[in-house]
Parts: sequence; structure tokens; C-alpha cells
Amino acid sequence: MTSIQGKQETNPLPKPRKLNSYSYIVEKQGNMRVPVKIFASEALMGKMVQDRCLQQGINVAALPGIQGYSFMMPDAHQGYGFSIGGVAAMDAACGCISPGGIGYDINCGVRLLATSLDKEQVYPRIKGLLDKLFIAVPPGMKGKSHLRLDAREMDEVLSEGAQWLLKKGYGTEDDLKNCEEEGRLPYADPAKVSVQAKERGKKHVGTLGSGNHFVEVQYVGKIFDRNVALAFGIEKEGQVVILIHTGSRGLGHQTCSDYLRRMEDSFPDIIASLPEKDLVYAPAASGIAQDYFKAMCAAANFAWANRHMIGHEVRKAFKEFFGPETDVRTVYDVAHNIAKLEKHVVDGVEKEVWVHRKGATRAFGPGRPEIPKHYRSVGQPIFIPGSMGTSSYVLVGTEKAYRESFGSTAHGAGRLLSRHAANQQYRAEDLKKELEEQKIFVKAASFRGVSEEAPKAYKDVDEVVRVSDEAGIGRLVAQLMPMGVIKG
Repeated sequence: MTSIQGKQETNPLPKPRKLNSYSYIVEKQGNMRVPVKIFASEALMGKMVQDRCLQQGINVAALPGIQGYSFMMPDAHQGYGFSIGGVAAMDAACGCISPGGIGYDINCGVRLLATSLDKEQVYPRIKGLLDKLFIAVPPGMKGKSHLRLDAREMDEVLSEGAQWLLKKGYGTEDDLKNCEEEGRLPYADPAKVSVQAKERGKKHVGTLGSGNHFVEVQYVGKIFDRNVALAFGIEKEGQVVILIHTGSRGLGHQTCSDYLRRMEDSFPDIIASLPEKDLVYAPAASGIAQDYFKAMCAAANFAWANRHMIGHEVRKAFKEFFGPETDVRTVYDVAHNIAKLEKHVVDGVEKEVWVHRKGATRAFGPGRPEIPKHYRSVGQPIFIPGSMGTSSYVLVGTEKAYRESFGSTAHGAGRLLSRHAANQQYRAEDLKKELEEQKIFVKAASFRGVSEEAPKAYKDVDEVVRVSDEAGIGRLVAQLMPMGVIKG
């Protein structure tokens, strides 16, 4: 069994070398099997060295079977095991699978809905709309689904994902077509998900998680690439859209915890060699790795079902509030925390690899069969949310991303402050007042849901997106501006 030899963090932290205006490299040294490549400007690089995320990228570079580089996206910041914003591809045969490279909130992701409304129609009624959405999409730790699943139905959701909900009359066929994997990974096995995880999930299909999760009503502020925007159904500046950000809730968290403990118990020699235990992995060919992957796929299906149901409820609320003629369609839905078995070219040879994306968005370019047919001429939609009160962005995947970052880019602004630090520094009442002065309205399940997510607790999303665009790992399409947000 291969493991990391020795504890990587006993060595001094090497200084990254600047390659150009949008990337840095840490050359291979010590236990590293590959270099670390960081997509960042000087400003973003300065933020990264203030926490442990750079060290975590180096730790990942020492994992068995890693290919090419240990990548860090422009929004990278400290996480558990892997940095958030970390991407790593492991050889499918002799590499490994690490739950820490996927994250606790399996298939945390975003879904964008485009409407036929413009901001002049919505702004005067935004407070009433938020009240309605708050009921339609129960938020926070105590939020309970309008849909109740028994044990058999839970297993069906874990197997079939969003496709199960469509069979039950929720959502549309178009919602599935415009969803990564059409809302279902076929490798899922509900038997690999614990009873405790299923219990935690049975009341959460169609609910909004806490923390940085949200349903945000936005309008298109600026269009950078009109042809691609039109292909995505983003037709004009001022058009109202809705961005949904949530994941697999307690079911995904429990699934990750279950397999972390199982790997720790099964591989004490690996644990003893690691700089932090959340970096634990299982050899790709092992039974535990295969069990975890099947459980991860089931949790990912649950998350797609969750966002599909939220999209259905948001569409229903808009039609009831603005009239049945209101059009609300899914632009796309993409995962942020997931591992996929994909084929990529490494050192001139096509290889099958386990691509771990933790706080990173898939960014496939034109022609890729994995994306919907009607987007293949332009590339896959990418959504990079800002923080409450700042812009969000639509980008499009590129062929360069496939070549240079295993088809990956950033997933958000990236935290600057921990949630505890943000709570210490900001008061929810003051933040709500400041945002309302900017004509941005917030309705939250708790005060912590506001103070933890203060805009200044995050990096500058404009800079994150600029770097992604300049690096060519995601091309700018449109800027989205907030009007009102539901927070967990």
C-alpha cells in the first residue's frame, strides 16, 4: 500500500514562483509527486499565504497517483484536508480517492434560473416576493421539506436523483436537460449510505442549507459576450434571474463523516503519515474507495434532487406572484464538491483519472459530449456567486481549461474570515441596514446566517473572475446584480 512518506508540514513552506499575471507555481520538492499550480493575481496570492491553503495544496501534491499538478483555483482558502478551491486528478488504477478532496457538503452546487421579467417589474415587490420564497423554500438548520420521504422513496431519490422528482410531477424535462449529468450519477448505491445519513436527509429535499447557501433574486447588470449569453437564455441587461446555492445538507455531511472514520480505522498507517487526518484516502482499487464513490454518487443525486425541487418551488412562487404567463427556465445546474471518473490528457497521453473538485466548478469547453447539446457550440455554463451584496458572474467553459486545469475553474469569492471571526466583527442588524441602503434586501433564518456571510468576509469576486477569465479557464459572459436574498 502506497502512502505519503513522512509529514509534509515538517518542511519550510516554499515560496511560490510567479509565472505570469494570473498564475504561480510551487516546484516539486520533498515528498511532492507533482508541482502545485495556483491561479491567482498578486492580490489573491497575498490572501492565500495568510492561511494554510497553500500548505494544503502542497500536501495534496504528495498523494499517491496524483497527475499533472495539484491545482488551486483563484478563490482557494483553507479547508479540511484539501483547500477549498483545490483540484486534483488521481490515476484511476493506482491512485486514490479522498473524501477530503470532495468535501463534507457533497455536490454543493449552484443552479441558475432565467425569467421573462425585468428588474422594474420585480424591484417594487421584492419584499413580498422574498416573504413568499421564504415559505416556498424552507431555509436553515430547522427548515423542513414540504415533501416527506419514506425509506423506500429515500432510496429511490438516492438512486435516481432529480429524475425521480420529475416522475412525481415536479419540475420539467428541460430542468433535467440543463443539469450536470441530467441530475443523476448512475453509479449510486443507496445501500452504501448509512441509516443515520438517510435519517438526516429525509426531510430536506427542497430546502436551503445554512451557512453560505442562498436563493438570490438578481438582475443582469452587464453582458460581456452577447452570443454566448443568448445561447444560455440571458437575453438583455435588466433581465431577472435567480441563483440557487445549496447541496446535500446533513445527508452529505454524514456520508463524508462515515467514510472518513471508516478510512481512518482501516488505514492507520496512512493516517500516521499524514499532516492532517482529513487528508486520509483509500487506494482507488480498494473496496472502501469503491464503496465511498457509490455513496458519494448517491449523496450527489440527493443534492441534485434538492436543487431541482427548490427550482420547482421558485418557479411556482414566481408564477403565483407575477402571473401564470411568467416564464422561469433552468439555465444550468453545476456541482462544486464532487469526484468524477474522467479522461484527460496527461503528458501527451489520454488517461482515466479521478478528478477531485472541492470548491471548484467544472469548466468544459465547446464540443464536449458531457454538456447539453444546445450548449456544445459555445461551452458549459459556469456560475461564480459573489457574497451577499456583491455581483455574481456567468462564465463559459473553455478548451484551455480542459488542457490546463482538468476542466476546472473557481466556484465563488472564497472566504477571508472564518464564520466565527465574521460573527465577532459584524452585526446582522447593521449589515441588513447597510444592504437595504443599497436596495438589496435580506430575509434569513437566523442572525448568524447574515453576520457569517458579510460581504467583507469574502475575497473580491471581481478579482477572482478576472483571473479566471485572464487565465482562460472560464470566459466572462455576464454580471449578475443582487436585489434580494434568502439566507439559511
